[in-house]
Amino acid sequence: MLGLLLQVCSAENTPKVVLDTNETLFSVLAAINACGYDQELEASDPLRAQIRSDVAKAIEGSDDLKEVAQNMCRYYQEHLPQDLSRNLTQYVSLALYLGPPPSFVPKVKDADLPPDARAVAGIVPMVQAFYEKAGLHAIWESHHAAYSALPDRYHEPVSKMLFDTEIYLKLPSAGYLGHLFTVYIDPMGAPSQVNARNYGADYYVVIFPSTSSLKMDQIRHTYLHYLLDPMALKYPGEMKRLEPLLETVKTAPMEETFKEDMSLLVTECMIRAVEARTLGSSKTPEEERQKAVDDSVAQGFILTRYFYDTFLQFEKGPVGLRTAYIEMVQAIDVRKEIKRASEVQFASNAAPELLHLSSPSEVKVLQDAENRLSTGDIESAQKLAQQVLDEGGGKSGQALFILAQAATMNRDIEGARTYFLRTLEVAHEPKLLGWSHIYLGRIFDLQANRDAALDHYRAALSAGSGLPEIKAAAERGLEQPYEPPSHPQ
Repeated sequence: MLGLLLQVCSAENTPKVVLDTNETLFSVLAAINACGYDQELEASDPLRAQIRSDVAKAIEGSDDLKEVAQNMCRYYQEHLPQDLSRNLTQYVSLALYLGPPPSFVPKVKDADLPPDARAVAGIVPMVQAFYEKAGLHAIWESHHAAYSALPDRYHEPVSKMLFDTEIYLKLPSAGYLGHLFTVYIDPMGAPSQVNARNYGADYYVVIFPSTSSLKMDQIRHTYLHYLLDPMALKYPGEMKRLEPLLETVKTAPMEETFKEDMSLLVTECMIRAVEARTLGSSKTPEEERQKAVDDSVAQGFILTRYFYDTFLQFEKGPVGLRTAYIEMVQAIDVRKEIKRASEVQFASNAAPELLHLSSPSEVKVLQDAENRLSTGDIESAQKLAQQVLDEGGGKSGQALFILAQAATMNRDIEGARTYFLRTLEVAHEPKLLGWSHIYLGRIFDLQANRDAALDHYRAALSAGSGLPEIKAAAERGLEQPYEPPSHPQ
């Protein structure tokens, strides 16, 4: 991993914003490029053509590899979607759910993959064989310097975007344990496409560089979700109050998820209002901003106008959005907004939403649980996590991890140890595995069992490879026994 941390704070529960490259993503995209994926090849970074040439030479020089490639490419051709614009998307989704090479072990069960990734999951064993026989790791290493330069290209503009966004919202991006916002950069896809994903509490943007555009608007859109999604989940009562508004957007052209979930609709409207308020520069005509609001409302995002006007007042005050958020939502007059929505002539189509969610209902419950935990509402967090665990879905590892954290906060050390051990049994995500080992190491340190503690810190280094906050915590644990802070955490 060649990542750049854009925000690093001393508190280990502060999220990191990372620009990075990813060998798993590279491998999957190199494989489909070998099978005929050549969308926007001429507009791509020259590195894409160089890698395609290297892979083609490897295939040409090995009969065994030719057979592996033929089988893989037959599968690829048989699984082309009717809408070819979704072809790259499904492989990006799949790659984000796979572990590192050479095994590419999925982080979740096949049944728990997003539908688009599940549709092409059968290619994974073929990519494994292709990776080995084509020497993809050697090709990846041979272009190490060029890949290292990709995050550098984005560092300054992304840093400025983060700073400007947080200044406007008066909102530092402080969060809770392990939440990530990661921008992956890879030259092996169509430069016009941007893929954004929300998997649990983590947010990813995958971009494909060209010589002309950095796609900063799309990165900021996802970053706004990262900042604002958790806020909506803190106020389920208010979201319930606003649900009559969903009836007014049944015929709108926006994606169905927004018509079914009030918190998603509220967040998207708020994000679009922020984007309209900050459109262009101080010299941008107000007519352009108003048009952006009108276009958003016409797609079904009916609260964009309300939030646009509200942010105008927000800009004049000293209060940050974390404090102002609930007042903004509580001030929504449902009857007034229903009447205003009834006068909207919806457009015939809407732009596709950039951000894709995984298992929205289960994810939302767990995000709500984590939010409750972060505010000290341990009992509610436990109930929500137990609900997910009882339903037996694909997020049992995350649910167990939350229960373990709750037990820790309740000073139930034996309960915490049990839940962390159970997390290790069922979880696949490096973050959950790494932090579970860290916490177990600390528990054993507190129980004066240094040998067992060291075993878990070493296991954390392996399980959480590529996650700098886990690496730092594990190395501290290896250097000296854990001592709890003077206040409970």
